[in-house]
Amino acid sequence: MGGPTLDQPAPSLLAAITPVTTTSSTTRPTPSECACDDHGRQEVQLTDQTNFLPIKRLIICCCALGLCILVGELDAFFTATSLSTISAAFEAGSIISWVPTAYALSSTCATTLYGRFSDIFGRKTMLSVALTLLMVGNLSAGFSKSILQVIISRGVAGAGGGVLLTLSQIILSDVVSLRDRGKYQTIMASINLLGVAVGPVIGGMIVQKAGWQWTFWVIVPLALCVLITANLALPLKPVQGSTKEKLLSIDLLGSGLTLVGCTLILLPLIWGGVTFAWSSPIVLGTLSGGFVASVLFVLWEWKGAKLPIVPDVNQSIFSDIQLFAVYTLLLFALALGYNPIHSGILLIAVLIPQLVANQASGQIMSRTGRYRIIILIGYATLSIACGLISTFTPHTHRGFLVFFMLLSGAGSGQTFQTITVAAQATVPRKDMAVVTAFRNFLRLLGGTLGLAIASAIINNTLRGSMQDNAISDEIIYRIVDKPTLLYHPPPTLGLSRELANTILYDGYIKGFARVFILNAGLAAIAFMTSVVLIKETSLTREDDQRRKEEATGAGDEEKIGHTQFREGCNTAVLPNHDSSLGGPSDPPEKLANDRPRRTVR
Repeated sequence: MGGPTLDQPAPSLLAAITPVTTTSSTTRPTPSECACDDHGRQEVQLTDQTNFLPIKRLIICCCALGLCILVGELDAFFTATSLSTISAAFEAGSIISWVPTAYALSSTCATTLYGRFSDIFGRKTMLSVALTLLMVGNLSAGFSKSILQVIISRGVAGAGGGVLLTLSQIILSDVVSLRDRGKYQTIMASINLLGVAVGPVIGGMIVQKAGWQWTFWVIVPLALCVLITANLALPLKPVQGSTKEKLLSIDLLGSGLTLVGCTLILLPLIWGGVTFAWSSPIVLGTLSGGFVASVLFVLWEWKGAKLPIVPDVNQSIFSDIQLFAVYTLLLFALALGYNPIHSGILLIAVLIPQLVANQASGQIMSRTGRYRIIILIGYATLSIACGLISTFTPHTHRGFLVFFMLLSGAGSGQTFQTITVAAQATVPRKDMAVVTAFRNFLRLLGGTLGLAIASAIINNTLRGSMQDNAISDEIIYRIVDKPTLLYHPPPTLGLSRELANTILYDGYIKGFARVFILNAGLAAIAFMTSVVLIKETSLTREDDQRRKEEATGAGDEEKIGHTQFREGCNTAVLPNHDSSLGGPSDPPEKLANDRPRRTVR
């Protein structure tokens, strides 16, 4: 009777059903190490959420993160393809740019907060908050009865959907080493490729067949499925400490200055030349207030914040100017008259090479440990491509446009993850989350400013074209609010077909050309500044090898645990079991041979 019973399971069974976690050796900091930082501020001790995973669990984690990014990309593309339809439905052409701008503004302001909040409250918690906000915002946008409601709803959605990429990059930095990150980012990018390839086309079909409302509603069940999947698949460490201490450590003043500064800078850029004159007091006043708030934010984060939301970074991090998805679609829809489906198909010419270049750059970084040359080639290619796109006219062959867009996608794709890795390489592991969020904050800020500036350029160019043709202010306002009137001008406009074509060319075509010239110049500036400021930094950390060995050991223990679980199930016997049938120590052959046989009558 020496075998265990169900009341006292075998030791092997107990070992098998005990959860296996990746351990990491930690050392308790001395008071001198944790008392103050370099600026004399008392440091707040945060939980180290680094948790390198064995390869199988790492692949599952990457797939879950890829789905998070996928739902965010689908949301962006569905909205972009519906902008011209929403503009016509509410006759809001003069302010339609506020729909993507509200999303970008809330995303920009929220990005830095999510980085630090994920340190305080945990990665899973903040990922769940982001997906919930995305669902609420999209549900509200679909039921909107005015363009103002759409704008507000997209602002709510942006505070969630716009940070999914940032949170996914932060979580990936917790579970894989910096040097190997590029290899596993390709898994996430491969999943995302599906959304990039079909998102614009499906979005265009939804707009034409079901209405623009469904481009928002269809995201809700998708985000819910991703929320459940992510919470089940992501094996993240829980954070320690009391909730009260976490709440007190939040940098509320820095968060408020971020929101105020971004808003006050963006508003005058959108108003200028359209709603108010550039020299008007309201434009100059809000712009000045934005710069003051930005200076105060920098000073507070530098000297005053107990737990800054912006880290000390040893090199500049440049933003990607990502205006292609929005303004390329508007170029197709407004200036060239393409329907949403055709516009979405043409946008793939940018997105596919962007993802291919993104994956290739990740593999090169993992194999060589070098990233500077990739960044330089990317910005140079992007600058050339934007310059070429600016030469496009309605008479240019479509094949040239596709080639120019392929080139722009290849250029921007090379800078996407390499800039993130370059930024992460300059800071210690404890600042990995905030530097990732800060990098994406700069990227989103550049995109948000770009949207506002581009909108001002296009609207002012269109107004100037109509004023040059002696068109009344009433007609100008009608056309700006509903640009599609120029395709088939009704008699009430009093415009001939020839004059409408002239306005389209001089207004929209030239306006979009100026936008892409701006992009080309910004990419060229980023290239020249990168040559001077970005230096190669080692992608291998001192404790990477130890953490990899711990992750490998955890994977081996998990395999052993599954084996012991099966053995434990085979050897466990019932209480008061007749030992004459064979004990747990007997070989399986004896158990099989000694088992009583039933007689079939």
